[in-house]
Amino acid sequence: MAIPTNLFDLTGKVALVTGGASGIGLAIAQAFLEHGCRVVIGSRTASKVDDAVRQLDAVVPNDDDDPTVGGVSLDVQSEDSINHAVRKAMDLFGGLHIVVNSAGIMCKKPTFELTADEANQLYDIHVTGALRVSQAAGHVFREQHEGCIINIASVSSYVSLTQVTAYACAKSAMMGLTHSLANEWANFGIRTNGIAPGFVPTDINRKMIEGTDRGRRILEHTPMQRFGQGHEIAGAAVYLASPAASFVNGVTIPVDGGYLACGIGDSVAPWSAEES
Repeated sequence: MAIPTNLFDLTGKVALVTGGASGIGLAIAQAFLEHGCRVVIGSRTASKVDDAVRQLDAVVPNDDDDPTVGGVSLDVQSEDSINHAVRKAMDLFGGLHIVVNSAGIMCKKPTFELTADEANQLYDIHVTGALRVSQAAGHVFREQHEGCIINIASVSSYVSLTQVTAYACAKSAMMGLTHSLANEWANFGIRTNGIAPGFVPTDINRKMIEGTDRGRRILEHTPMQRFGQGHEIAGAAVYLASPAASFVNGVTIPVDGGYLACGIGDSVAPWSAEES
């Protein structure tokens, strides 16, 4: 087998990014474009999709005769919507090689107050939604014997965080989905991996962690003592989608500033100087 000359080149590939109109999904879409990939971003809100396409067009100019980015209204709770998005990627760019399951929502409340409907909604969007998208794209991947699925998990897939039980359960299940697809679909030329971001301020969590006591405690437990940024998660996605990861299958990569590795570290708490 010939060794690729540029291990991180995505030229000639087409990606569909769910939840791609904002946050980590948008950062991944931009990074893919910058590495030669053509991208379709999907989100439930059409106006946000249009805004994101314009934003990406400013980064990587979009020639009307040879477009590099497109957008589609996509609801991962609807099989019809998902099938439409896959067809649009195929029609617009002539193929599909990569899917990023980044669509998600948050529910923060004490677990005693969490309703079954709220928990089921998070599971349906994060996990069943990712399964629906993976199945729709998987049919394309299986026929061409080539495909890459990237699921966005979380540090909460590994450790418990208070008052986000439904989110943590769903993100833990994302790892299970990653393992199952990696095991079952590798024979069809499909690699499935995940990324577990640490704490990156986005629309769904910014109010929870920026300028709050919860955020302070997160930073105290993060050896790098800062929050992450979208492009730092996107770097892992480029790697997993690229020839550099051609033998990587079934793993979830934490990108968390050392959060999961931290036991007792140097404190940034107000009282730390008194103990030194």
